[in-house]
Amino acid sequence: MIGHLISITFAIILDKLIGDPPSLPHPVKGMGKLISFLDQRFNHGKNRRVKGLWMLVMVLLITFLASFFLVYISYQLHWWVGVIVEALLIATTIAQKSLKDAALEVYEPLEVNNLALARLKLSYIVGRDTERLGEAEIVRATVETVAENTSDGITAPLFWAFIGGAPLSLVYRAINTCDSMVGYKNEKYRDFGYFSAKCDDLVNYFPSRITAMLILLFSHCPFYRKREAWKSLFQDAKKHPSPNSGWGEAVTAIILGVQLGGINYYRGKKSDRARMGKALQPLNNSHIIAATKIAEKAVIWFYLFLCIGGIGFELAYAWS
Repeated sequence: MIGHLISITFAIILDKLIGDPPSLPHPVKGMGKLISFLDQRFNHGKNRRVKGLWMLVMVLLITFLASFFLVYISYQLHWWVGVIVEALLIATTIAQKSLKDAALEVYEPLEVNNLALARLKLSYIVGRDTERLGEAEIVRATVETVAENTSDGITAPLFWAFIGGAPLSLVYRAINTCDSMVGYKNEKYRDFGYFSAKCDDLVNYFPSRITAMLILLFSHCPFYRKREAWKSLFQDAKKHPSPNSGWGEAVTAIILGVQLGGINYYRGKKSDRARMGKALQPLNNSHIIAATKIAEKAVIWFYLFLCIGGIGFELAYAWS
């Protein structure tokens, strides 16, 4: 477990410095191609839910076996070789730099009142329609995306890396990729993506809640407001249609003193999401920067949480 923590440390630093250079090969690209192939091969006819389960099992099995044997062989060469290979693999599963960069690409055109470019950049990272969004709605969509993906894209893969090293971190990313590609509630994917969506809910259950609680615990929220903030977190998180995404959005709304949620459009269809937080101030461009800073701090707190857990586990094992 200490070896996993060392690899996680290097992975966080590596991703912070260089992120995911588009010119380099990336495991998620391979996962995407495999999922797309299996989708075309199996997503038709009867028993689509069973076929979707087989698709998920095949993707996870291939991902786990390939990463496990790569890590195993690396450790056979030398302990440090194994640690470095694990760090490189774990780094591909986290997205702290790319998430911040994507948010800033929306923020920068907003600063010069270029709403058309801001809408275009936003459309790369959200599923909602962006063509007619005003400035406040662009900010809301960006903040919500950063809030949700702080867990999905950073702390959740770190959580699974802590438990099972690079193989489990990559398995988590494979589940997440399956969900993002086939986990829709439309005619085509309602059955085929059923198990992918449920599995994604399962593996994000603990990371999303731990992340939100750490953010609120170490926030600069005045002590007299903390009790109310905790109550609001547990109430608002349940309002989201996703069992996990609401935690990140709820805690971010509380810390920023803004209201998230509201009316979105997806391919022209209206979706009225529950409101989270109190609108103590109107949304503005600065909240995008504030949301990215919350995400950065969350990574540090979550990492320290894992370190304490790892050291505690090792001490308990040594004394047993």
